[in-house]
Amino acid sequence: MADTLSALRSLMASHSPPLDALVVPSEDYHQSEYVSARDKRREFVSGFTGSAGLALVTMKEALLWTDGRYFLQATQELSDQWKLMRIGEDPAVDIWMADNLPNDASIGVDPWCISIDTAQRWERAFAIKQQKLVQTTKNLVDEVWINRPPAETNAVIVHALEFAGRSVADKLRFLREKLVQEKARGIIFTALDEVAWLYNIRGSDVAYCPVVHAFAIVTSNSAFFYVDKRKVSVEVKTHLEENGIEVREYMAVSSDVVLLASNELDAESTVRGTRTKVTEEVKTKENSNDLIWADPGSCCYALYSKLNPDKVHLQQSPLALAKALKNPVELEGLRKAHVRDGAAVVQYLVWLDKKLQDNYGASGYFLEGDAVNKEKHLKSLKLTEVTASDKLEGFRASKESFRGLSFPTISSVGPNAAIIHYSPQAETCAELDPDKIYLFDSGAQYLDGTTDITRTVHFGKPSAHEKACYTAVLKGHIALGNARFPNGTNGHALDILARVPLWKDGLDYRHGTGHGIGSYLNVHEGPHLISFRPQARNVPLQASMTVTDEPGYYEDGNFGIRLENVLIVKEADTKFNFGDKGYLSFEHITWAPYQKKLIDLSLLMPDEIDWLNSYHSKCKDILAPYLDEVEKEWLKKATEPISV
Repeated sequence: MADTLSALRSLMASHSPPLDALVVPSEDYHQSEYVSARDKRREFVSGFTGSAGLALVTMKEALLWTDGRYFLQATQELSDQWKLMRIGEDPAVDIWMADNLPNDASIGVDPWCISIDTAQRWERAFAIKQQKLVQTTKNLVDEVWINRPPAETNAVIVHALEFAGRSVADKLRFLREKLVQEKARGIIFTALDEVAWLYNIRGSDVAYCPVVHAFAIVTSNSAFFYVDKRKVSVEVKTHLEENGIEVREYMAVSSDVVLLASNELDAESTVRGTRTKVTEEVKTKENSNDLIWADPGSCCYALYSKLNPDKVHLQQSPLALAKALKNPVELEGLRKAHVRDGAAVVQYLVWLDKKLQDNYGASGYFLEGDAVNKEKHLKSLKLTEVTASDKLEGFRASKESFRGLSFPTISSVGPNAAIIHYSPQAETCAELDPDKIYLFDSGAQYLDGTTDITRTVHFGKPSAHEKACYTAVLKGHIALGNARFPNGTNGHALDILARVPLWKDGLDYRHGTGHGIGSYLNVHEGPHLISFRPQARNVPLQASMTVTDEPGYYEDGNFGIRLENVLIVKEADTKFNFGDKGYLSFEHITWAPYQKKLIDLSLLMPDEIDWLNSYHSKCKDILAPYLDEVEKEWLKKATEPISV
């Protein structure tokens, strides 16, 4: 790590102009949350493996900013050469640079790895002291990364209409109508899930996300797909060309954006396939439309810099919301995928329960008691966080249409469960301990949907404090899941519902409460979210969106608790309809029991017990057909009604 920093500083010093600081973001050329191995530049430089963060290297210091999910993990992973900057507690990176770097400082960044929004915000902060943001022509980290992994060359696949539910032609028609409305003649797409959704294609270039490293440009008359052509089969090329989409090399997007800016790109198109039919009104208007649409949150600064800033329409991509509003085929696929996924989770719990009893003398999932022969088990029977999570993946892999996990499984025992985005490694992970809480947060990619579920369990004797904390989390989880709210309500307004039971005892958690989820796409999907963060105010929840419900509570060095279901936003049947707004509610589509042993029943209200009994009854009925007799018996016991 020291060698890496000194090599970077040497390049910074010899750069023209010399750089006082170098920013190393987590993101790739597409502003992705999860990136491929060769794009993990921030991880390579800092040693911090979390998915969110930003590194800053100056001539004397190295700092890493990350959010509350990763404070504990970052303190464990960063060497003493690095200083941890806690987002929300310490100054933001642009403020820190403006305050701590000299006047006239040059701050370098690869413009492909930073969004328009971020670059412009930094430039405003730097202007006060005449500091400047310098776009490096090469990524300096790549220059010092000797064993950088090679580029992925995985095949592009067509996402069949039976799963997508909406044709490419229909999506392009919708998009071109949006262009006309916004007086734009073209739009640039850099977000990988938007390109995949628009063209009904999928891939495997990024672990856990079925996407392809690609850009797209769509104009009133043409459509382009920028990708490593080695990934494109004849079938995929035919699929694209039939929809009037031309395939071009990945980095040709750079020169094509220049052509787009000068209105010469359409003339370059060689594909004259099925053009999306636009209305006469659209055709007459399009000549006067001269703007290029770019999403300031996802489009990279490198491409924006090639456009005339006066002719750019900076607004969120029209695909962000369109993708979030699932069509009936996608919704049905998600429901079915979650049933198979729930069956896998129950099979895992049955297996885990038996293993901990057999190998460790644990009292098990249902009974309370200390392990009787915890120290006597054979080494060959040892269960770790990784061997356990591998078994869970095995149960999922046996299910129809399974295509892989949707994120690295969080399989965490005791103190590790307090690390919110803990990712166990085979060499360093903990052994399962029946006397400690076990939290697993996991999900899968199926052709018909993406899943994400968290359950927290104890196979020994939970303390009264652990039960009280678990019950507070459960109460918040139920309160949000049962919410009814008027159309126009955003996730910022709903976030409090999940926290109130925790706040009552002076407890809280440092992460958002819910995120959208893709249809065989990214496990984290915007533009909506349920969170205390200001951006949760931007987009109201709408019927047919998906969102998770996942409150938690974490005690550093002790334990962590989280419960998570995926919900579909639906229209609510209310007695009245104040203001004619229409009301919304949630449909749970995740099925797996909550551990009754961890619940302090004295803290539950009668309506919460009714909800739990109703949910458990559905769980049993929905999952039973996918289980063998032993598993069915276990589930029957796990879902027996609570009587008070």
